[in-house]
Amino acid sequence: MNVDWKGVYPAVSTQFRKDQSIDLDATQTVIDNQINDGVNGIICLGTVGENCALYPEEKRQLLLAAKEVVADRVPLIAGTAESITTAAIDYMQDAQKIGIDGCMVMPAMVYRTSDSETVDYYRTLAQATPEMPIMIYNNPVSYGVDVNLDLMEQLAECESIVAVKESTTDTRRITELYNRFDDRFTVFSGVDDIALESLMLGATGWISGLTNAFPAESVAIYKLASQGRYAEALEIYRWFLPLLRLDTIPTLVQCIKLAEQVCGRGSEQVRAPRQILKGEERAKVIALVEQAIATRPDLSKYNL
Repeated sequence: MNVDWKGVYPAVSTQFRKDQSIDLDATQTVIDNQINDGVNGIICLGTVGENCALYPEEKRQLLLAAKEVVADRVPLIAGTAESITTAAIDYMQDAQKIGIDGCMVMPAMVYRTSDSETVDYYRTLAQATPEMPIMIYNNPVSYGVDVNLDLMEQLAECESIVAVKESTTDTRRITELYNRFDDRFTVFSGVDDIALESLMLGATGWISGLTNAFPAESVAIYKLASQGRYAEALEIYRWFLPLLRLDTIPTLVQCIKLAEQVCGRGSEQVRAPRQILKGEERAKVIALVEQAIATRPDLSKYNL
């Protein structure tokens, strides 16, 4: 299906059993529940989906399962995180055969590519999969490579590169992208705790981690912001912010999956070397989620 690059796209979690095998049925349930709660698209195998903790064949199996449950109800985007160019090409071509609607592509992993290497990486992927829409995942804070404005200028010639997940944490970048490129690229917010600010500055979508636990509230924030009802969006956002902060710390995957579990939406089980949260950190996250549940805003008053 054609991707409408707008709205809330949760980076959904990958569900594991206690023996650390992938639970495809549980992952499908997570995805189905998100769609039923009104999200606009699904990101599989992003950071929260523990992409880099999966074997290549597991990634393909998960995409097949995701495609089956999504059933063209919303766009399905595949996170792409590979360490060599040929592996990324193989993965994206397989995703296209499966019927994935787009790929969210990180710069090559582990090795921090130079500017010219970064441009060549994305250009090569675009040329190898010309029918696959590409979203650039720009997260220099976590991964050390900034796909900056000058690099985006060079990549603008690639027609299939259509969007960017902006995760620099600098909201000025959103304005700079629009000033430089007008509407050439669709811009998504990629950092939960500046999501509303990003939407107010013109981002047309939000790729979110905490939406895994609180999808209805995330969708409400987006809808209110897109209607210019910022004061009302801010009411929900202020309630949500303590949880959204969890998306910005090194244990974000464990925190988000624990929040899912407390909300009855999934399991906290992660794959090694990650470990589930323990002790004080675990207690703090549970307390945050329980407080959020206890003070949950009444969304019906917004008539969305």
